[in-house]
This record gives sequence, C-alpha cells and structure tokens, in this order.
Amino acid sequence: MSTAVVILNWNGRDLLQQFLPSVVSFSEEANIYVADNASTDDSVSFVKENFPQVKIIQNTENGGFAKGYNDALFGLTEDVFVLLNSDVEVTEKWLKPILEIFKNEPKTAAVQPKILDFNKKDTFEYAGAAGGFIDKYGYPFCRGRIFETLEEDHGQYNDDAAIFWASGACLAIRKTVYWEAGALDEDFFAHQEEIDLCWRIHNLGYQIRSSGISSVYHVGGSTLDSMNPRKTFFNFRNNLYMLLKNVPAPNVYGILITRMILDGIAGMQFLAHGRFSHLYAILQAHIAFYRNFRKIYKKRKGVPKNPGYFQLKSIIWSYFCLSKTEFSKLK
Repeated sequence: MSTAVVILNWNGRDLLQQFLPSVVSFSEEANIYVADNASTDDSVSFVKENFPQVKIIQNTENGGFAKGYNDALFGLTEDVFVLLNSDVEVTEKWLKPILEIFKNEPKTAAVQPKILDFNKKDTFEYAGAAGGFIDKYGYPFCRGRIFETLEEDHGQYNDDAAIFWASGACLAIRKTVYWEAGALDEDFFAHQEEIDLCWRIHNLGYQIRSSGISSVYHVGGSTLDSMNPRKTFFNFRNNLYMLLKNVPAPNVYGILITRMILDGIAGMQFLAHGRFSHLYAILQAHIAFYRNFRKIYKKRKGVPKNPGYFQLKSIIWSYFCLSKTEFSKLK
C-alpha cells in the first residue's frame, strides 16, 4: 500500500527545520512531500538543501488549507494520503498501525493517531485528541478534549475506535475516497473543513477510526491561535456551512436556527469579557453565511435520512450544565 505524507507549508521554515527531521526519520513506509502554498520565505530552498529525499510541490497561490491540499494531492498516485501539519512531531513506527487498519478494514476510509500536546506530552492536544465527534448542533468535541478541557493521557484511549471525524492535523485517508467524497471544500479556506469531509465520507457509507497505538505530538495554533478573531470568524462561518451541507432535510433549518441563537449567546459572552473583535467576527460569519447560502445549499448531495453522527443532543448542556468534562462521562 503506497503512502504519501504531505506537509502543507506557508512561510514555515522554522517549523520545517524543527519537525521535518522526525517525519523523515520515522516515515520509512511513505514518500514525503512538502506542499508549499506560495511562501515568501526560504522554506523551499531550505528543504531542497537539507532534505533532498523530500519532494517539493509548489502551489501557485496560498489557497488556505483546503485548496492548498486539493492542489497538492491532485497529481499524486499513492494509495493513501496523510495530511500532516508542519508543527507535528511524529514518533517511531507511527504509520504502521494506521496502515494496518487500512489493510484489514476495507470500509475504513480515514484514520488518525492519538494527538498529544507537544509542549505537555502527557496531555491530549486540542485539535483532534483521540478522535472527534459532533453533537446535534454541530459542536465538535473529542475523546480527550471537550471545549477547553484537555484530559491527561493515561492510556484510556489506547484502543482502535470508531469516530466521527479525524483531525486535519494528522489525517490519513484513502486516495479513492478523498476524491469520491469531493475532497476538501475550498469555500471553507481553513478550519473545520476536515470535519465536513469526514461527514461526507460517512454519508458515502464508510467508517473513520482512531488508532490508539499510534501517537504524534502537535504544537497547535501555528497558523491562527485561539485568540485571533479571524479564527473565530472561520470557525463560526464554517460550522454553519457544514450544517447546511450535511444535516438531513427534515431537521436542517431548525438546527441552523438553534445554532445561530447559540452563536448569539456566545457573542454576548465575548461582549461581557470585552472581546469586541470576536463578537464582530461572529456577526461577520453570519453575514457571510447568508451571502453564500444558495451556493452552499447546492452542495447538499447524498445526505441520508440518518445523519450517522454521534447522537448526543447538546455537548453544551452536558459540559456546562451537567459538568461532564471528560468524554467517558458522556455515555
């Protein structure tokens, strides 16, 4: 099973210098690519000079995460694509358990490893932890991370488990399914596009899993940190896009209205804490959603009556009202 590890880069020379050595050392099963999103630093020359075994893909523009990967993957012929963030340190034999799942489970289309915090290695990292889920209203959460609460890793998620979404920080996916599902949605630009892709994969009847015996360490926040209003904009807008695209017809409008009310409550929280730029980002996200409603609605293809996602009514209720801050307490 041929494998391509593809690292999307934009002006990330320092990250490549720090993290590419582990990828080169521990990914002997794969061809390694750096897909450069029209960087203006010396990223490309650095890789060519120091890692001649790494192949360079040069995109003509910075199209964000989604377009950047779609452009980069288009010409690749490997059976499995591994989308890997440039701020991830991989571990010895990290790919083997992931590829074993693909070999043994033909209906599994995507796999992620356990994702731990590079700066606190006994703790799960925000962007994926041990595998992702969403609630009825589209709020993402993970085994090992609910909202801002991060669990310590005590081996509680060392199993191979069925999940709803795999993290874009380290997403292994069959090439055929990547294109069958329609690839990453370029209208998202960045943030939550991997959740949308995974939802469409479920709609096609495939499964997604987390490998508990494969681990990587992720820095996180290297592109946009959590305090950046631009990230707030993308998260709120893209979540509405995702719901409109994927929620079954009888429920989609009711869920969208409820979600927008909850967004308004979140905006009031930002206002109460003096984070006016984040409140403005939510307003802009809703305006962008209204403006692009028809365009996104046309992407509702193959949405089944059974949505197939984790049937938790509200993670907000479970977390904030019932104080269930760990994934194991949700069941």
